[in-house]
Amino acid sequence: MLLPVPALRTGEERTSRDTRVLHGVTGEALATVHEVPPLVARLTIKVMRQSPELDLDERLSVLAEAGRLFAKATLGGQSPEEYCRLQALASGVPVGAARGVLERVARDGESLGEVVRRQIPAGAGDTARWVRRGRVLSVIAPSNHPGTHGAWLQALAMGYRVAVRPGGRDPFTPLRLVRALLAAGLHPGWISLLPGGHRTADALIEAGDLALVYGGEDTVARLRGDDRVLVRGPGRSKILVDSGDEALLDHLVTEIAGDGGVRCTNTTAVLTTGDHRRLAEQLAERLAALPAHPVTDPRAALPVRPRPEAEALRAAAAAAAGPAPDLVAAHCPDGPLAPVGGSAVALRPAVFPLDSCDHPALATELPFPCAWVAPWRRTDGMAPLDDSLALGLLTEDASLVDQALAMPGVRTVVHGPVARWWQDPYLPHDGYLGQFLNEARGYART
Repeated sequence: MLLPVPALRTGEERTSRDTRVLHGVTGEALATVHEVPPLVARLTIKVMRQSPELDLDERLSVLAEAGRLFAKATLGGQSPEEYCRLQALASGVPVGAARGVLERVARDGESLGEVVRRQIPAGAGDTARWVRRGRVLSVIAPSNHPGTHGAWLQALAMGYRVAVRPGGRDPFTPLRLVRALLAAGLHPGWISLLPGGHRTADALIEAGDLALVYGGEDTVARLRGDDRVLVRGPGRSKILVDSGDEALLDHLVTEIAGDGGVRCTNTTAVLTTGDHRRLAEQLAERLAALPAHPVTDPRAALPVRPRPEAEALRAAAAAAAGPAPDLVAAHCPDGPLAPVGGSAVALRPAVFPLDSCDHPALATELPFPCAWVAPWRRTDGMAPLDDSLALGLLTEDASLVDQALAMPGVRTVVHGPVARWWQDPYLPHDGYLGQFLNEARGYART
């Protein structure tokens, strides 16, 4: 019998006549996902609006306890280790990512009060109040990395009821989080998990006061300009190497390939003031050494997909590269896809040297360690470094840092080889979430 993934409507687990079978990357059937139709999604939001207010201390206490339960407890009959196994098999992300998220949710749950406090403007005092823009937040979640769910935990801390439509490949992370929250004592009207297709997602976006939506270019284009919707799309994270220090190679490899290269903060484009071809060759040699293992193996370092999906991803990389060669190929005579059991293959990294910093491939982001390496000179200006969720600057030139911080298309600037910078709970991911969920309202009294 397959594991059931129920819908959770205001704290109650529900089955549905609409179901789909979720297969893992090896082809094995893992779970039966119970999906809700659009009407049920709208009705659930309506009920959630009636849930009582909870004061800040109560919310933070629940979130801290939920973090501990998420990391350590058996929830819905599922141990933490079984959650990690299922999450990896379903998503194709190396199991180490889910194990890291267990620790991170427990750690971050304790700090959410300070995380929220730091997002309040300094001027929100005597003449202004920092208040919610709405009551219910709809979340259209992704499947690329389990750590993305930390954002809507912040929303709960800020006083929002949250309805989550899980990603198609990873319902396990939000299901475990919702169960942990309910076990920690969260009022059931504050949280719902509503699996479903695109029509259900659209219904949730329409019914919620605000929506946090993860998606690709099509999603970004469709929802751009709607001030009720915060869209988090491709990261296109970049690094500028303005140094010949070979010790930086280890940092670059980690930024490109950490967690299998599936995070939006993983580096996609590397620009350098040095010899870009030499840097590309050095990166290719290092990245080619990453081992290919089944996705549930603790040693796994590469993402895993069914072979047809992996072949399509490699074809997309080749199409974007044009005549540019993949330098990793010279180190991997058995090819770019490594069989790791059943129909599953691990995607070996790819490194493509490009002739110029305005090559269109630099905007291509793929869910495996795929890096584009190009030359950059100060005469090229800052435009090639723009449009980047995270821009790493390996330079001693402070003027470049100032210019990068002034570019609206750069959401995070990382100056120097800062290890695991993206795990800092106080670092804005794409601006503070509080900037979207809250607003300052004038306040005066006698």
